[in-house]
Amino acid sequence: MNVFSTPSGALELTRFPADPRESLRAWDAADDYLLRHLAETGTDLTGEVTVLGDRWGALVTALAAHRPAQITDSHLGQQATRANLRRNAPRAQDGVRMLTTRDDPPARIDVLLVRVPKSLALLEDQLHRLAPALHAGTVVVGTGMVTEIHTSTLKLFERIVGPTRTSLAVRKARLIFSTPDPSARHGANPWPLRYALPDGIGVLSGRTVTNHAGVFCADHLDIGTRFLLRHLPDRHGPDSVIDLGCGNGVVGTAVALANPGADVLFVDESHQAVASAEATFHDNAGPGAKARFLVGDAADVLTAVPPGGADLVLNNPPFHSHQSVTDTTARRMFHTAKDALRTGGELLVIGNRHLGYHVRLRRLFGNCEVLASDPKFVILRAVKS
Repeated sequence: MNVFSTPSGALELTRFPADPRESLRAWDAADDYLLRHLAETGTDLTGEVTVLGDRWGALVTALAAHRPAQITDSHLGQQATRANLRRNAPRAQDGVRMLTTRDDPPARIDVLLVRVPKSLALLEDQLHRLAPALHAGTVVVGTGMVTEIHTSTLKLFERIVGPTRTSLAVRKARLIFSTPDPSARHGANPWPLRYALPDGIGVLSGRTVTNHAGVFCADHLDIGTRFLLRHLPDRHGPDSVIDLGCGNGVVGTAVALANPGADVLFVDESHQAVASAEATFHDNAGPGAKARFLVGDAADVLTAVPPGGADLVLNNPPFHSHQSVTDTTARRMFHTAKDALRTGGELLVIGNRHLGYHVRLRRLFGNCEVLASDPKFVILRAVKS
């Protein structure tokens, strides 16, 4: 837990799930810069306030008294916001509206605060969705670290919202000021994006995949997934399969097509990812294919699949949390996989060779073998004994 000193008081904030072994903060200089700007300029927050992309709830918690709406793609970010509101603003938390990027946005926005996301595509999609709610008097302020704000970022604000300028950098953070132009033609929202998969990847060769904005490698099949698709196990029977961290769902869909008797659970903490996986599955799966879709943390898997109920878990764990490199998510995924698997059940993991997942898997499962490798990636197999 760390203390964030804001104009509205000191806040005790944590990420979610809180990990005492890590010292990563739930806020940064970009959050601080934005809140201090609002206070110093006396920005009127009595109208409808919307906060887009607040990572761990620092902005929403600081502004809870103004009853903002939070829009986020991240289940973990939303859970962090709820926990931070309970801790710091218990009386105001019921007034905060918790929305996801898949929900209908507010009909009117008087103040729009944007924490610039890593994904330019997600920013484009969300600005398109929010533009109809803006009016000539809407205050639009974005914030991010200087490494996150590029010329392309400013061009998006300029094209979709209106005239845009930036602040000076303070503690390596920068603000974006955009003036809505209701008469401007914003163009059509290009998301979601659909494209045909390449040949040579098994049962999904030439089939269509759907990517909603913000999903990793939105316009092409990433090389790690392509490598995994070529080495999926040949299974037949009523297997219970978990695609853990499913992204656009191509891996789980490939398993379902190759094994029509399988019951596949697609899980991701990104609302955009799960929506992509659902579209990809339904566009390609046959009439007998069975699947479920869950937006949640790794620990939420055990609410959908009882402990010891899974035959196979497929996992491509992320190793970034925004700007930080961390194996926290991978560790949680591996532990969840072990709990979910039956005795003799298998976990298949693909990762960059340098991450050394084999060490952690061998320690956790007591075994780990390399199924395939190339100069960049390795596919590991661990069996629950």
